[in-house]
Amino acid sequence: MPGTINRDDIAAVRERAPIEEIIGQHVALKSAGVGSLKGLCPFHDERSPSFTVRPAVGRWHCFGCGEGGDVIEFVMRLDGLPFAEAVEYLADRAGVTLRYEAGGARSGPAPGLRKRLIEAHRVAQSFYAEQLASDEARTGRDFLRERGFDRAAAEQFGVGYAPKGWSSLTDHLRKSGFTEDELKASGLVSEGQRGVYDRFRGRLVWPIREVTGDVIGFGARRLYEDDQGPKYLNTPETQLYKKATVLYGLDLAKGAIRGERTTVVVEGYTDVMACHLAGVTNAVATCGTAFGEDHVKMVRRLMGDTTQLKVGATGARVIFTFDGDEAGQNAALKSFNLDGQFLAQTFVAVDPNGEDPCEIRQRHGDAAVVSLMANPVPLFEFVIKASLASHNLATPEGRVAALRASAPVVAGIRDAALRPEYARKLAGWLGMEPEQVLGAVSAAGKQATTQPDAGAGSAPAASGASGRPNAKDPVARAQALALGVLLQAAPEVVKDPSAAALFGAISPEAFTVPQYRAVFEAIRAAGGPAASTGDWVGDVSAQAGEALAGTVSQLAVTPLPTDKADAEYVRSVLARMLDLDLTRQIAELRGSMQRAGEGSDEAQAAFAALIALETRRRALREE
Repeated sequence: MPGTINRDDIAAVRERAPIEEIIGQHVALKSAGVGSLKGLCPFHDERSPSFTVRPAVGRWHCFGCGEGGDVIEFVMRLDGLPFAEAVEYLADRAGVTLRYEAGGARSGPAPGLRKRLIEAHRVAQSFYAEQLASDEARTGRDFLRERGFDRAAAEQFGVGYAPKGWSSLTDHLRKSGFTEDELKASGLVSEGQRGVYDRFRGRLVWPIREVTGDVIGFGARRLYEDDQGPKYLNTPETQLYKKATVLYGLDLAKGAIRGERTTVVVEGYTDVMACHLAGVTNAVATCGTAFGEDHVKMVRRLMGDTTQLKVGATGARVIFTFDGDEAGQNAALKSFNLDGQFLAQTFVAVDPNGEDPCEIRQRHGDAAVVSLMANPVPLFEFVIKASLASHNLATPEGRVAALRASAPVVAGIRDAALRPEYARKLAGWLGMEPEQVLGAVSAAGKQATTQPDAGAGSAPAASGASGRPNAKDPVARAQALALGVLLQAAPEVVKDPSAAALFGAISPEAFTVPQYRAVFEAIRAAGGPAASTGDWVGDVSAQAGEALAGTVSQLAVTPLPTDKADAEYVRSVLARMLDLDLTRQIAELRGSMQRAGEGSDEAQAAFAALIALETRRRALREE
């Protein structure tokens, strides 16, 4: 078994993996000043962006939750990968060939397992795509053609065919060099008493890709009447495939979602195909599960969902498509329960004839699909009308029951200005007095505010309660600035002889904030500015330890208050820090003199030291 990854290769991955591109695949980053990018943090729920990336430094940090690190730590944190697999994942994208040192013990999966599973899915997708042209796959091609999808469409979405044989794909993967353990871990096979066999047989298959474009699973549609399995069968939960965090078509839709700040959520693979082919290229679908909280976070990050909008404003939007039946209404209610997690406006696009996007495109053409998405109704209006439809409004009892069911929905509308307007609309739909409906809505709202909201994200703790340095304290700010300069300034600048002399004269006690003192000591332990080569911030972080890694990242990505951190600026910042240190020492000596008493030997020694320090401080200030 290979040992640990060569340290030089790890450093090469950090240097060559473009951190802004890797993170930008998951977070909509926007310019936030010279050398800085900002977006919504992917690791906690926030409405204002506090996630900062500094490409020149190779670091990221969230000022909301305190998480931070380099590009490797981002992949580890986002995908839940061990260190070695995160390095392997990035090395593949950065074109770095990794060397392994023999004899090093590693915990967790074997080296390269994720890469092997990704490769197995790539081989499987290619195999399925080739099989779609076979004689046996005629039924699958007919299925696609009947729904308006030609060969080009199948190729665009990677649609393939799984042969009926029990081990067609299994045999192909074995010939391609995959082991039994890799086959079992992939989710591409099932296991029986006689060994492993193909999970998908006699089915049309769609590759499910993560946002980066790698295939991580498949969705398969039943084609034959003698198939006793479910209509749709997906890859089981594996190390790669987690259905709660996957959206079909996201790899194709991410550009349009970012650009248009709109996400269209449909119900199936063919609906995604129909939308994209019709020109609605921001359509995605869940894979065998309802649209949930993790899906909300994914699309919010891509859309940059940070701005509260009013009706009629242009900005982030989420459009759901549901069938008009009971199942569709239930899905709408579940989505409405997630509405509070969006700042974007949420809508529903429902065809009056109950047709889904695939059927609409097939019968009425591309323009009809575009028209459907261009004329959605607010999600809460759809939910209200669905609730009314389930009651008998011809009777007083039915109208009262409908009011009780609908009032909480109106009370839950995020835009306070819209609530009374929809309360009046509801009164008209029910044929009741507006005052009665307004009263019911108000009561429903009061009841909701007295109950704990288990789904709501909690606000970050105040800085004082969290133990973080007080950002309003000028002394703490000066200490943070000095450390930021030492971490961020160019090597040739911090190696300037004058700057190096100032650094050497500053004592750790100058940093009164405990975290900052520990970081300064880590900088000294890493060799000081003279050693600032390669992954300098990583070296300091390693010396500081895991408990301070977040503080180091924060200092490394916090923008300096200047566009030109030249030698003169660095010297001025370090001189200010030394001045504060000398002032602290002078104050301590004066206290010692008072405690020692006039004329004592201790007082005279303190006085001599005091004169030397004051002379030194005066010379520093004059310089």
